[in-house]
Amino acid sequence: MRKFLVVLDDTRECLNAMRYAALRANHTGAGVTILSVIPPEEYQHWIGVAEIMRAEARERIEAHFEVFAKWMRDKQGVNPELVIREGEPVTEILDLVRSDPQIGVLVLGAGTDKSGPGPLVTQMSRNSGSLPIPLTVVPGDMSKERLEAIT
Repeated sequence: MRKFLVVLDDTRECLNAMRYAALRANHTGAGVTILSVIPPEEYQHWIGVAEIMRAEARERIEAHFEVFAKWMRDKQGVNPELVIREGEPVTEILDLVRSDPQIGVLVLGAGTDKSGPGPLVTQMSRNSGSLPIPLTVVPGDMSKERLEAIT
């Protein structure tokens, strides 16, 4: 089964990327993989503190995931899979895409402020020519109604 890969982070635009992936998955019979990456700087402290911080980060991610997963299951009939990795986001995204041949599309949400679409969209766009899958960038300020209409 083909899967849409979406990155779960703390940005507002992440919501539209999740919506888009779930709607497309529902309409095409695909699945959704949600990737959350814990950056290395979040746990580069004393060993005991680092373990606590990792556990807290994972709990926060799992709670955030459950909100999206419930909506996807209840409203779209899609049961997403959660993957949590530690490292640099771009590296972890590429590693996951290469290791899971069912992932067919990477979906990212673009920021709407004056600083640009966001660091992840910028970095992945630079690499888009060599990505093994298509990259879909969803505008962060697109309405739910418009998302539903285009999916």
